Amino acid sequence: MICTEHLLDVRPASFNKYRKKWHLAFVTIYCSRTLFSLVRNHDSKVLPIPDHVCLTIPPENGCFKIDETTLTDIVKEKKLGKLHIIGGVNGVASSLQTSLDSGIKGGAEDIARRHEAFDSNTYKKPPSKSIFHFVVEAFKDLMILILLGCAALSLGFGIKEHGLKDGWYDGGSIFVAVFLVISVSAISNYRQNRQFDKLSKVSNNIQIDVIRGGRRQHISIFDIVVGDIVCLKIGDQVPADGLFLDEHSLQIDESSMTGESDHVGMLVTAVGMNTTWGQMMSHVNGDKNEQTPLQVRLNKLTSAIGKVDLAVAFLALVVLLLLLPLPLSLLVSQKGWPLAVTLTLAYSMKKMMADHAMVRKLSACETMGSATTICTDKTGTLTLNQMKVTKFWQGKEAMDGASSSIFPFIVNLIHQGVALNTTGSVYRGSSGLEFEFSGSPTEKAILSWAVLDMKMDPEEIKRNFTILFVEAFNSQKKRSGVLIKKKEDNTLHVHWKGAAEMILAMCSSYYDASGVMKDLNGEERMEFKKIIQGMAASSLRCIAFAHKQVAETEEENVKEKKKLTEENLTLLGLVGIQDPCRPGVEMAVEDCQYAGVNIKMITGDNVFTARAIAIECGILWPGQDMDSGVIVEGEEFRNYTPEERMEKVEKICVMARSSPFDKLLMLDLNNIPCLLIPFFHFLTTPPVPRLKQFPPSIYFSISSSISRGDF
Repeated sequence: MICTEHLLDVRPASFNKYRKKWHLAFVTIYCSRTLFSLVRNHDSKVLPIPDHVCLTIPPENGCFKIDETTLTDIVKEKKLGKLHIIGGVNGVASSLQTSLDSGIKGGAEDIARRHEAFDSNTYKKPPSKSIFHFVVEAFKDLMILILLGCAALSLGFGIKEHGLKDGWYDGGSIFVAVFLVISVSAISNYRQNRQFDKLSKVSNNIQIDVIRGGRRQHISIFDIVVGDIVCLKIGDQVPADGLFLDEHSLQIDESSMTGESDHVGMLVTAVGMNTTWGQMMSHVNGDKNEQTPLQVRLNKLTSAIGKVDLAVAFLALVVLLLLLPLPLSLLVSQKGWPLAVTLTLAYSMKKMMADHAMVRKLSACETMGSATTICTDKTGTLTLNQMKVTKFWQGKEAMDGASSSIFPFIVNLIHQGVALNTTGSVYRGSSGLEFEFSGSPTEKAILSWAVLDMKMDPEEIKRNFTILFVEAFNSQKKRSGVLIKKKEDNTLHVHWKGAAEMILAMCSSYYDASGVMKDLNGEERMEFKKIIQGMAASSLRCIAFAHKQVAETEEENVKEKKKLTEENLTLLGLVGIQDPCRPGVEMAVEDCQYAGVNIKMITGDNVFTARAIAIECGILWPGQDMDSGVIVEGEEFRNYTPEERMEKVEKICVMARSSPFDKLLMLDLNNIPCLLIPFFHFLTTPPVPRLKQFPPSIYFSISSSISRGDF
């Protein structure tokens, strides 16, 4: 111990000496305590090494070996590395318990498991507006606010002057009138909003082809589940996110989401809100506040009258210091004019729905009254779209359709061309005796004829041949082709099928009824053209089949050029397909013409078939000359100058061999002055969205594009 007094008496030199000793002691003690603390903490944290290791593995997605996150990474984020690790498309299909050939099992239990694991194919929409929303919207009207203010002043002054018993009449009456106007307006708008929601559900209920249990089925887009094998054809909307299994001349337009279109290469991997489209559409709400031209004009008129009323009321207030009841009553009545129009149009929508006419835009009820021209497709609109093969020509002879009367070698070639060059399918019924056909009406008609009349066995043909390349049917070429290899001898064959005049132009020879190949010279070609024109004049759609055996090097050429040979083919035969007119069409056309509405039929059929159908429907008279300008082909119309189109378009009644782009050209309002053109059908190809630019929006349930909700 050191005495304090002694420290106080020390000199500076001795003081520094003691201070250094104290500092050294302090540092030593502090470092010792720190080291002991570190040792204790280290001992407490070091644990003995266990003799086993426990890992927490997340459970699998139900009974499936792949989860939603992995599928999203593969498809939406396009992480092909993960797809390769899983085992490619086959690995994903195996994980989803899907067969690439027969699809999912499709039973109720299987569908329920997939719904539980991956959700359903519906997307969330913004919540529907409640009636309270429309009440608030009605209160935002300036005239309503002025009326409420005037009613409050009138009620206050009336009670002050005449007492509560007699002074509330004027102000209370105005309050009641305003309440009625707001109630009727809110209820009407609320019901209209509900009606639009119902129409939206109907229009979005698109039908899609899937394979379940080995069979192609036609189901609603909302019933698609993860693992489904979806069959897409030209014009179809891709119903969900997925992986492509096989494609022939396939192009997917993703421009509505990505701004670009690209060729791609469908096993469903995501549905509903898990898809890119679902997430985008969940934030989209339809424009349900659109006003018709009449409503716009009425709003301007009521606004002008309202301003005059306000001016008169202000002058009266200045002169008499009272609010005249007349202008207020006028304001209330004016407010009901647009409401009356809305109620009338909404009632018209409901009545039209009973006639299978869906009104997508309220304004269409009004603008349709101004339409002077109706452009309509043929197939499925003027006709029933229930097709059947009624004629078959082998060479230049009409056959009875039975395979026994045709040379067997020709029958085998026709079997190959029908079974392998088709987008349809054939299934045997449960009894094994009946057949089920799927595909487009034309494909079903040809398959039915080949199986029932020509005794074709499609399964046997598919076992004996390998499809190497397919050139799909499109509306420009109006034909489809396939390159196949026969497994028995490895020979290559090209088969074409399509519009008869298109296929005939590709042929240099033909088989006669006895199976002998003959050259197709100019005279023979003219005879075939007369046969085709004769079938077309009988309202038959003429389809031709052609074949060519090619060298082994053709496979490499096709892979490089992505195109089949189109020259020096051999004509196998011609079939005539009948599509009867829809009952009542002729009377409907006559009624329209009597009312001053022109009818234009726009179809992809040839001139002679189009003319025969137009005469049968009453669009043309039997004696009308084809050279008078009433009938034109799509290519000819396309090559007109804008001035020629404007000059000739009003005279045209039938446009044959038209592509979707020709149809849009006909509808272009720049080329048809002063015409409002409703179009009820056609356009299952990319130009569909452009139809939104045309005023009328009334669609019939019989039309394919409309029922799919393409626009």
